[in-house]
Amino acid sequence: MHTDIDITFDFRLDAPKDKDPDTHSKTLRRYHKLLWSKRLPGGELLELDDTTPGSYLHHRSAIGEFSLSSDTVIPTFKWASHIKELIPDEELKAFNAIGYTIGGMMLFPGNQIDGKWTINQARGCTKQIGDRFDLTLECIRRHYSKGESPLSGVLARYAGFLDLFRDFRGYVEFFLLQDLVAADLSAVKISEPFDNFRGSPIPTGVHEYNAYKSASIAFIEARNRRIVASG
Repeated sequence: MHTDIDITFDFRLDAPKDKDPDTHSKTLRRYHKLLWSKRLPGGELLELDDTTPGSYLHHRSAIGEFSLSSDTVIPTFKWASHIKELIPDEELKAFNAIGYTIGGMMLFPGNQIDGKWTINQARGCTKQIGDRFDLTLECIRRHYSKGESPLSGVLARYAGFLDLFRDFRGYVEFFLLQDLVAADLSAVKISEPFDNFRGSPIPTGVHEYNAYKSASIAFIEARNRRIVASG
């Protein structure tokens, strides 16, 4: 068990004031290195180094060279004016705090290819995704099944990284994402309503927002438990 990982720790607490914990939290980087330096589905070791200049976490071996960065993947949308009007500030703050625990964090390739968006940048700037992780994971599922999605282009650019996990099952199991997918991995649990990326990813009303928040918190808490048990 990963008894040395505090799944309640808010990574904003050890980042300098007004600095992004994804970049500046030493605890978060240590947790990422500890959790994801492990065997890939094919048996190769993905050993992550935190001393390579210019890289958050780095790997170089016969399987390739990868520069990885952290991303907080569960947005609260507290910046949206209609959300601030609909949802009490204390609820938004509590939701945000849970999102900054390790269960709400992911690693993605951090190096730009041909000067184009990284996966992090694309999922945050693509209007059909709106930084949502359930929608991002659905795009990744479609990538592995040769399907189309709003992130098809960027995921194809980083196919070398995604190929490390062989298939969608390998990716899900490596990053302990089982609680965000169906038991047979045939579908991602997407917060409703979902209309195949045609509508806005930002919840429009109290009911939609509370459903999104509840599903997001349930996923983070379940993944936190998996993280502790995975050591």
